[in-house]
Amino acid sequence: MSLQLALFILFGAVAAISAVLMITRESPVISALFLILNFASLAGLYLTLNAQFIAVTQVIVYAGAIMVLFLFVIMLLKPEHEKFFSIHPKMKIFTFIIALIVFVQLVFMIVFSQTLKSSGPNLAASIKAGTIEEIGRQLYTNYILPFEAAGYLLLAATIGALVLAKKKFE
Repeated sequence: MSLQLALFILFGAVAAISAVLMITRESPVISALFLILNFASLAGLYLTLNAQFIAVTQVIVYAGAIMVLFLFVIMLLKPEHEKFFSIHPKMKIFTFIIALIVFVQLVFMIVFSQTLKSSGPNLAASIKAGTIEEIGRQLYTNYILPFEAAGYLLLAATIGALVLAKKKFE
């Protein structure tokens, strides 16, 4: 077994276990921490699949910015007063049935899937396409106009948000 396969299995197991722990915890803060662990293990999975840019984006955007937003919302809502499953015990049974159905579907897909026997020249091209260098080269050569248009659109949205947030013009 190669190191890449061993790391893929390790990151996959950590992602699956942290996902289950995330949805089974009573405390939303602990669930958010398991979600961060899940995001980090997904970034590791992306690295084993030679998608470096997506792995870095996963860590920066999701494990960083989105999780800070989630934690702010959790703290503002004060969820210690919310007990959903204690109010609706039948909902707990329903969620376990849905989880079992999804698990059976995943096992079925894994057992009856066919692996790609010959990767050939497409493997080298796919490895090259996922690097940050290649994405940057494509972005600043072939797609410079849409890239600049997206930048101006974000700038206009930021200026609009500042104008709307200002209470009174002086």
